[in-house]
Amino acid sequence: MEDFPTRIGYEHALGIVREAAARRRLDSERIATRRADGRILVGDVIAPLSLPSFDNSRMDGYALRHADLRSEPVRLQVVGEQFAGLLQPLQVEPGQCVRITTGAPMPAGADTIVMREQVREEGDHVVVESMPVLGADIRRIGEDVRAGDVVLRAGDALTPARLGLLSALGLADVGVARRPTVAVFTTGDELVEPGLPLQPGQIYNSNRELLMGLLRAEGLEPTAWPVLPDDPARLASQLGDAASAFDVVITCGGVSAGQKDHLPELLRTRGRIGFWKVRMKPGMPVLFGHWDRALMLGLPGNPVSVLATFLSLGRALLDGLQGRAPRPPRHAALSAPWSKRHERHEFLRGSLRHGDDGRLTVQPHPADASHQLRAAADSDALIVLPEGLRDYAVGDVVEIVGY
Repeated sequence: MEDFPTRIGYEHALGIVREAAARRRLDSERIATRRADGRILVGDVIAPLSLPSFDNSRMDGYALRHADLRSEPVRLQVVGEQFAGLLQPLQVEPGQCVRITTGAPMPAGADTIVMREQVREEGDHVVVESMPVLGADIRRIGEDVRAGDVVLRAGDALTPARLGLLSALGLADVGVARRPTVAVFTTGDELVEPGLPLQPGQIYNSNRELLMGLLRAEGLEPTAWPVLPDDPARLASQLGDAASAFDVVITCGGVSAGQKDHLPELLRTRGRIGFWKVRMKPGMPVLFGHWDRALMLGLPGNPVSVLATFLSLGRALLDGLQGRAPRPPRHAALSAPWSKRHERHEFLRGSLRHGDDGRLTVQPHPADASHQLRAAADSDALIVLPEGLRDYAVGDVVEIVGY
């Protein structure tokens, strides 16, 4: 009997990954808002001021007193101009108005804006030809955000719109989770770097760039190590060095039960295995545990297994380390039937489209073997099919994971 979980369900494995990541939550740092793209907030953000912080004009036009609009047309005297950026000491009296630009503060005495297109200019007067309602085209103080509002929550990822909001509130820096450091290893005597000649029995190393690209898409700066041969002493030496220096070590290959698959035994003797082998397709031999200071994720060697296990378990690991809030699930309707004839949790390649009715649909790719990388390149999503046998019909709604 193994002293670690093996051949477990996908949801069980996901729970183990999340629990391990939560126990090793990374520390925080304050960085400039302008450099915080994609970072994860460590605390709630409370608005220090209201947005807008003063009543201002929504349009280019004229600020006036609505009480002057008793009949059409109305002729008003223009007594000044109010531009955005500086409040002028202007007072709108009965029968008067002020020329105003978008974003400019409302002058005293005015309570309505009439658009420039709705007046006729006559020297230092304007004739209002279309009567606006009281308060028309004024942005009110606090209309968007009120001072003291919680505008962002701990765990939120800082999207461009959220960075814009922080800047609008005058927040020049923000507290975020430290980004995890990640070491990437590809293993196997058969691997050759692209550009070099292939000998019989060799293949080019595609997994390194696949995995490095996936990590960079998460906003990380991973470190790629040289290809490791199927030699336990070399594996132990270099993986041990990485495990002492990085938060996460991710490997590709060497996790099955073959004669040269040394990683499970190395992790068992040098660290601790969290689980080995998950009832998922592709990616069944995936290995997870910790060694020294690093959490280790051993991905199978087939490229589509790398894609599926990273997007499902690897992304969850990195999110958990940073305290990221759960990503909202995405769904699409199948545009073709699919017959699932095995019990494992499956990640099937698919292509996203919008139907004539606007619904998001996904077309399953017929190639479902884990070595068929072109099928992954032709697709842009993984279709998530839970455990159990089932026939899926056109129109059935399924969860999807974009990449």
